[in-house]
Amino acid sequence: MNLGHLQLISGLPCSKQGKILERLGFCSEIDFIRYTQDGKKLPEDPKLFIKDLQFEDVPVRLYQPRAPSEGLRRGLIYLHGGGWMFGSISKESESVVVSVGYRLAPEHKYPSQFRDCLTASIHFMKTAEDYGVDSACVIISGDSVGGNLAAAVCQALVSRSNFPKPLAQILIYPGLQAIDFYLPSYQQNCAVPLLYREHVINCCLKYLEKDVSVLENVMEGSHVPLDMKLKYGRWVNPDNIPEEFKIRSYKPHLPTSYSDEVYEVAKPALETTFSPLLAEDSIVSRLPLSYILTCEYDVLRDDGLLYKKRLEDSGVPVTWYHVKDGFHGVISLFDFGILSFRSGKKAMDNIVNFLKSL
Repeated sequence: MNLGHLQLISGLPCSKQGKILERLGFCSEIDFIRYTQDGKKLPEDPKLFIKDLQFEDVPVRLYQPRAPSEGLRRGLIYLHGGGWMFGSISKESESVVVSVGYRLAPEHKYPSQFRDCLTASIHFMKTAEDYGVDSACVIISGDSVGGNLAAAVCQALVSRSNFPKPLAQILIYPGLQAIDFYLPSYQQNCAVPLLYREHVINCCLKYLEKDVSVLENVMEGSHVPLDMKLKYGRWVNPDNIPEEFKIRSYKPHLPTSYSDEVYEVAKPALETTFSPLLAEDSIVSRLPLSYILTCEYDVLRDDGLLYKKRLEDSGVPVTWYHVKDGFHGVISLFDFGILSFRSGKKAMDNIVNFLKSL
């Protein structure tokens, strides 16, 4: 590979660059993406105390405002999906933020990521006052895959007896189901950066340590038995998505034949720790006040819209913010120099305002 080749791929999205380098034998796609993410070092901030700690052997980073507080603060558990906004959220909302360094796939098998996040959340909620936080004012949050983990952790917490439930959950463009990859947003935005439909399914299979050769079959829905389609069709259904989101390049998808072989490969993706949108009504109805952020040009948009409807139908108050000109990952670019996006800043401000209202 020469300089010309490097210049050619430099303008591509990070995942595409990684895929090319993997095929050329230089490094794996996942290693490249992690390298680019780890390369962005967070500068010291004079307005924050930043500490690296261990919560039950799970590494976390704690962000505490230096400014004195008259009483206990709210606490925000943040499960990252590659975003870098922990310090800004802590400063702007005057909250204590805990970023959880959960173990990553594929080195660590699913569902170790969920277990790490749940363990760290329980530890923090039990010891909140040690960090100047009111234990009744803890919020579970996350972006992208972190939004998926936040939804699953919140469901697990409200299912525990004799344990206080979180004050709220904040889900930022979360992926919440692996049933239907032909929802309107998956069709409309299948090739929109920074997250492609194929890349979502590929990552899901790698996350589960499964054979990616079934990717096309999973995309078509061959992994879902008829009884599951009937049961979950109440919740994962294009009919539950407002018509305004179907105007752009959407066609109803024809049912495909079921395959036992594909089901056995993809079966873990239908568990609620992987697909929180499939949780029973008895769990969803117990969830706390919720905030959901979606972006128009994001394959995961409709996952958020469907969860919003499920929550509202179950009597859970939902604050929804839709970024009409946003794409997946836009909030990570709210303060990114010449690559900053105004819509990302507006979305970040909206999240902070929601936190301040609690």
